[in-house]
Amino acid sequence: MIQITLPDGAIKTFDKPVNGMDIAMSISEGLARNVLAIKVNDQVWDLTRPITSDASIALLTWNDTDGKSTFWHSSAHLMAEALEVLYPGVKLGIGPPIDNGFYYDIDTGDRQITPDDIPAIENKMLELAREKNEYKRIDIPKAEAIAYYKDKNDPYKLELLEDLQDGEITFYQQGNFTDLCRGPHITDTGKIKAVKITNIAGAYWRGDEKNKMLTRLYGISFPKQKELTAYLELMEEAKKRDHRKLGAELELFMFSEKVGAGLPIWLPKGAALRSRLENFLKQEQLKRGYQAVITPHIGKKDLYVTSGHYAKYGEDSFQPIQTPRENEEFLLKPMNCPHHCEIYGHKPRSYKELPVRFAEFGTVYRYEQSGELHGLTRVRGFTQDDAHIFCTPEQLKDEFLDVLNLTQLILEKLGFENYTAQISLRDKENTEKYIGTEENWQKAEQAIIEAAAESGLETITEYGEAAFYGPKLDFMVKDALGRSWQLGTIQVDYNLPDRFNLEYIGSDNQPHRPVMIHRAPFGSMERFMGVLIEHCGGKFPLWLTPDQFIILPISDRFNDLAKDIEIELAALDIRGTVDTRSEKIGRKIRDAEVMKIPIMLIIGEKEAESRQVSVRRQGHGDVGTMSIDEFHNWFSEQLETN
Repeated sequence: MIQITLPDGAIKTFDKPVNGMDIAMSISEGLARNVLAIKVNDQVWDLTRPITSDASIALLTWNDTDGKSTFWHSSAHLMAEALEVLYPGVKLGIGPPIDNGFYYDIDTGDRQITPDDIPAIENKMLELAREKNEYKRIDIPKAEAIAYYKDKNDPYKLELLEDLQDGEITFYQQGNFTDLCRGPHITDTGKIKAVKITNIAGAYWRGDEKNKMLTRLYGISFPKQKELTAYLELMEEAKKRDHRKLGAELELFMFSEKVGAGLPIWLPKGAALRSRLENFLKQEQLKRGYQAVITPHIGKKDLYVTSGHYAKYGEDSFQPIQTPRENEEFLLKPMNCPHHCEIYGHKPRSYKELPVRFAEFGTVYRYEQSGELHGLTRVRGFTQDDAHIFCTPEQLKDEFLDVLNLTQLILEKLGFENYTAQISLRDKENTEKYIGTEENWQKAEQAIIEAAAESGLETITEYGEAAFYGPKLDFMVKDALGRSWQLGTIQVDYNLPDRFNLEYIGSDNQPHRPVMIHRAPFGSMERFMGVLIEHCGGKFPLWLTPDQFIILPISDRFNDLAKDIEIELAALDIRGTVDTRSEKIGRKIRDAEVMKIPIMLIIGEKEAESRQVSVRRQGHGDVGTMSIDEFHNWFSEQLETN
């Protein structure tokens, strides 16, 4: 007898091996029609794969992240099949699912795929999908797999096979197409009803610039045509909100090839906006007992060897800086935490001092591949709103809950009200990539699980997503378009205090190890700003926006009065500017709308005579004519509600 435990705790019993489709059918035919894959003891399987022993399962549909991932992985195979039909002799690299869709890296030889080829590829994919070919999993000996790809003269698959052990190799086949793959996949191609090739790009094989540049085709697919239509409409809106486009239009930030790719430069308006974000957090940190520190942008290589960051990030960091002194090397810092450990350890500590909370807006550097750079959301130099709390084990839960509260406050203040907390734990199978003892990891993971439960926060658990030194609570935030972003993070760390030999003297007069909490509510200021720009569409909250008002004189003779009123409002802590151009008022209003300035103050003959302003609120139209005092009161009300 096989016992299957469902997510709600209910148990179903079967008298022989069973698969996911059997289980779905035993619940309802409707579920069986919609189920895409099955999670068996936290591993995603094909629905047709036999379960031969007791297991806990979850049936995955389009509404589940793992369900979508399986659907898109299968669609990548469908695209590869279409490419083999249309481009005989094409060589295939890898084709994984991604957050929104999938891609496949291919080598087309002397041929080039262009945007003009996209309709034919999409049509062939749909034609093949309608054949409803089953995705079949085939276990294959390594020797046979090598022989297969030698016959196909595919160097990319042969290279992938080098890393695999005999007995763990599987092929998947649908129709006339076969691919090296560990799966899982949906049952058949017929479930794929709508497809769209979204981009053609170049990508070095295995992300290594020394390797050949392949063609990367990005795509997305859906089980219903109406879902693709809705997605394409969403993408059109996303183009309008693209932070790179808005950042240039609103004069917030720029990049310069002479400065270097992936190194953002903040322009005056962007710097002012970012400073207000930082000041908001600084004020909250002061209330909670944080102490501000400042550390260098570089450190000796040995510092990061001790912390483990060199082993983790060394290959992705800028190359070591050689000094005139023999064998002396420095690195641009990849993380702030080793520096903060040094601050904690520079003098003896007593349990009476703890918790100690160090905070820094510290800039760190990673040498991301040029093909991975993307505006502010993927850069080579970024500033973390970093803090590290050193506390006793008894203080850990309260400190964690306080950080959790602070992170929620920030997200909600900025209009990110739709978020989930992801408990990111170790990979159960591959523990070699983590530092520290099993005991310390168990304590750290349990602390996060208990604190998250006590907070009442909605959480999901993901294995394999922990930092190399400790588990995390990551905030997965949905923006105004429903896209998910990983922003703030809180991490519990027993390991770095060990590596840096950090201590405090306890009430028993004996030395003890502190526990370390890493936290960054924004995460990266650059990434957060990029997401915020797109979330707001460039229309920032009134308290945050660079220019809260613009004064629009109807003619040049009112410019002096406008400048006087600008100074008067500045004294009331209301910031803005004056449009002194010799343009018609209609043009000035349109330009202010494009710059997304929330409040326009228009001065004409009538307003000048009474020293008033005609107030216009973006998105609301004319509000009325007001004196400066009346405007101040009205503005204060707007701040409260915006």
